[in-house]
Amino acid sequence: MPLLDGLRVGRSSIHGYGLFTTRRFREAEIMLFGDGVLWRADDDFDDTYALITPGYETDANGQEGPPMFWDLACQSRWINHCCDPNSVVDTEWQSDEKSIRAWWTATRDIEIGEELTYDYAFSGEIAEVCHCGSPICRGLIVDEDELELVPAELRHFLRSA
Repeated sequence: MPLLDGLRVGRSSIHGYGLFTTRRFREAEIMLFGDGVLWRADDDFDDTYALITPGYETDANGQEGPPMFWDLACQSRWINHCCDPNSVVDTEWQSDEKSIRAWWTATRDIEIGEELTYDYAFSGEIAEVCHCGSPICRGLIVDEDELELVPAELRHFLRSA
């Protein structure tokens, strides 16, 4: 897999490995496109590095299908979660290829040596303890709109912002 321009993988203070900048990125700049493998909800796969995407494939009535999973297969898989991220990930359906395109955009200027992060915003049912270290850390990797779905045994990790 080719290296991503302006980025390198290294040890992270957040979790395991992370993706770090080797050049400056400006706010609103697309920093990278993530390569991956498409999985559908009923496939048997490991979703550890997968982006959960909308159900882009519609049924005969035009209704959105079940979520799809873009299993990251490049250095983008090392972008860690942060409750105060410096990037956002977007996806779109590529109908001709029947595939997904994913890209990360800087939400602010990012200096050389900074670790790239985005908010994983996990569903409340699958929330995990967060180690991002941000002053506004929620305590859990969870979508703020799904806090009521966090299992009782994890609720004590939640912090008020």
